[in-house]
Amino acid sequence: MSTISEITGAAQHSAWQARELPPVEQLRPDLWSIPVPIPHNPLRYVSVYAFALAGGGIGLVDCGWESDAGWEALTGGLAGIGADVTDVAGVLVTHMHYDHLGLAARVREASGAWIAMHPADGDVVRQWSQRTGDQAVERNVAFMVGLGADPATAAADVGDPERWTRFTQMAVPDRELLDGDLAAFPGWSLRAVHTPGHTAGHLCFAEERTGLFLSGDHVLPRISPNISTESGGAPDPLRDYLSSLGAVGDRPEPTEVLPAHEWRFTGLAARAAELQAHHETRLAELLDAVRAHPGSTPWELAAHLTWSRPWSSYERSMRVFAVTETDAHVRLLASRGDVVGSGAQVQTWTAVRP
Repeated sequence: MSTISEITGAAQHSAWQARELPPVEQLRPDLWSIPVPIPHNPLRYVSVYAFALAGGGIGLVDCGWESDAGWEALTGGLAGIGADVTDVAGVLVTHMHYDHLGLAARVREASGAWIAMHPADGDVVRQWSQRTGDQAVERNVAFMVGLGADPATAAADVGDPERWTRFTQMAVPDRELLDGDLAAFPGWSLRAVHTPGHTAGHLCFAEERTGLFLSGDHVLPRISPNISTESGGAPDPLRDYLSSLGAVGDRPEPTEVLPAHEWRFTGLAARAAELQAHHETRLAELLDAVRAHPGSTPWELAAHLTWSRPWSSYERSMRVFAVTETDAHVRLLASRGDVVGSGAQVQTWTAVRP
């Protein structure tokens, strides 16, 4: 059970329970949340945060998934607060995933807004923009084969090039934000907090005037964010994530946490500690699986772990996320000296101590 102090996004929470899209809400003077739907996804929506800027204009934190329904939700939400997409002066992107960055290209085309993110994610977006869907599929199939999948299953799970083409067309940022930088939102004091793990360039934002903390996908009130390995990605993303959680938990307690998914809450330090404990439990379960099945690949080890549904029902992107999450956990066990890997093309793992 979650140890967060209070659910402050009551309307969001009620909408979640009713399986509905929550309303646009005014959170503070000149600050609103606008839910943008994610098609065919259990997360359901992204909360886009709209800031009225001193001197005029709107600043957004995240944009939402690129789709006509998403565009209608974003533009309709802006209209509901008396603004227009052409008023958007700038977009701060917490991280490069499509449900956060996807609509940024359309927003920039409509308004001329600048787009800012951490360079670690910006560089990945730039690399993606130079690939084709076919190349993306080839890279990801090869990565899954390296984790132990047979080529045919890897190809089926990764999907066809059309599915991947959209990721090659995301907006390349034109500004960089580093840890500690103040965002160019006049009238606000939004300071970037680099929290790698979910992605290498994930950013949270601490609003120093109000004490609000925009946590992106780094800290969510109900679920643990997916921490996975990826082709060409960080070598030990779970270590990065746990370190980032510790740093966030040590910050002064914010007045309210504004996550990108689910609902607003208080009790950031408690929730960060809860997430750390969750991963330690998961690591212990995985170490037991390695001991019981020495010489296994991440693909094989995933089948021996506890998931939210039977492993036999996992396929396609769900299975890819589960296997790459397993790989992230086994890499941390390796960096702690608990397991050792072998194999050049396909990595297998054995516990150091029985």
